[in-house]
Amino acid sequence: MEIKVSSEIGTLRSLVIHSPDSGIGRVAPSKAQDWLFEDILHLETVRKKEYDLYVKVLLYFLDPEIIRGRIAEIDSSESNRSFYKPNNRNFHNSLKVIEIERLLSEILEDNNICQKLTAAVCAIEGCSYKLQKELINTSPAELAKIFISGSLFDGSMIFPPIPNLIFTRDIGITINDYILINKPAKKARSRETLLARYIFFNHKIFENYRDHILEIPDTVKYFLRPGEDPGEKTTIEGGDVMVVSPRHILIGCSERTTLSGASEAIKLLFEHNVIEKVTLIKIPHKRDFMHIDTIFTQVKRDTWVVLGSISSKEQHRGPDAIDYFSEKKNKEKPEIIQFKKGKMDRPKKFACIEDLLDHISRKDLGSETETRFIYSGNNIFPFDVREQWTDSCNLLALKEGVVVGYDRNDKTIEAFRENGFTTLTASDLIEKLEKNEITIESLTDTLILIPSAELSRARGGFHCMSMPLLRDDI
Repeated sequence: MEIKVSSEIGTLRSLVIHSPDSGIGRVAPSKAQDWLFEDILHLETVRKKEYDLYVKVLLYFLDPEIIRGRIAEIDSSESNRSFYKPNNRNFHNSLKVIEIERLLSEILEDNNICQKLTAAVCAIEGCSYKLQKELINTSPAELAKIFISGSLFDGSMIFPPIPNLIFTRDIGITINDYILINKPAKKARSRETLLARYIFFNHKIFENYRDHILEIPDTVKYFLRPGEDPGEKTTIEGGDVMVVSPRHILIGCSERTTLSGASEAIKLLFEHNVIEKVTLIKIPHKRDFMHIDTIFTQVKRDTWVVLGSISSKEQHRGPDAIDYFSEKKNKEKPEIIQFKKGKMDRPKKFACIEDLLDHISRKDLGSETETRFIYSGNNIFPFDVREQWTDSCNLLALKEGVVVGYDRNDKTIEAFRENGFTTLTASDLIEKLEKNEITIESLTDTLILIPSAELSRARGGFHCMSMPLLRDDI
């Protein structure tokens, strides 16, 4: 299997996802924020009315022979969702829309890996030796479910779920033909990274890239620092890494990615000659922002969706916004510094996010048209910040100009339409594709809208819910 991602917008050919599992339905209100969720979600709504539609759209674009002409059959079995359930005999089992639970169950078929990974999970979670022995004797498919959901077959919980696994972007990022394994900032995500390491280094689909899997080390001798707090941790998450061209990536320093994490990543990537240029974007360490992909993503080589309030440009947001933004502007303005390999002592600075994105469009991607910015909430307060909170800026490009987002961000949708984009609900798109009224190839400048009443409350959009493995070059 080929692995290569050299942009954010090249036609998507394969990716890793994780459909919401039963662990999400076990998140207790008292633990929601500890487990990095803003609220508890209704699992069946998330699955049947929201995420399953996302999977259907992905399959139509990436693996259409699996789904075309089968919608009636798939929907008729929707009550048990067998088409979406890994290790079920009716599971789609696409090699292009790849379910991480399936990869995990397949590596667990190796008894040696099973024993080592079970011991590692049990060590992290403080399980008894007796329980560890019992888990080793569990079937690979069932053990994969347990590692992810935290629950045994009878529903009893033995350790916490890892509900954030639906955000597969944060476990690893494909940069050209390398995979950078991330180091999460929060303890709630440590099991995700452990599972990811075992998958990347042991599953057959990655066997030709084992020498191209990069792990970020901790700061040298961090454990010798005095006190319980060893200082700034070395952390980095995939939502803070964007591959904007073959030789250029962006790294955000945020609530989840530290300067130390960014620095170690830069060293690794330069040492292995993966890229030639890195731009650091320092954003406020706020839950509102979390990662850089919550404040901007790319739509086309000349088009970006952006949260206007982080810009230093003078922009009109309506009279209600004047006091709010005069108070917040300087605090929320990103610091943007660009480094080139071999010239680290001569960094380049950008005044605002639009200047950086315009430079990428024109200089890195060769765009000859004026760079467009579609603003969250149509740049009208308070809709801009409300809709950014529900991931108006967190879009996944299926191909250049065709992106997937949430249906609830009305003013952002309005802004897309004003910029010449067609908007289509996922249901309408699938119906038109089934009736041959449109084709994937004919779609241009389109925002595909997925229902999001529950899913958006997890605080992550479709950019977060994807780990691209292969995109066409642009």
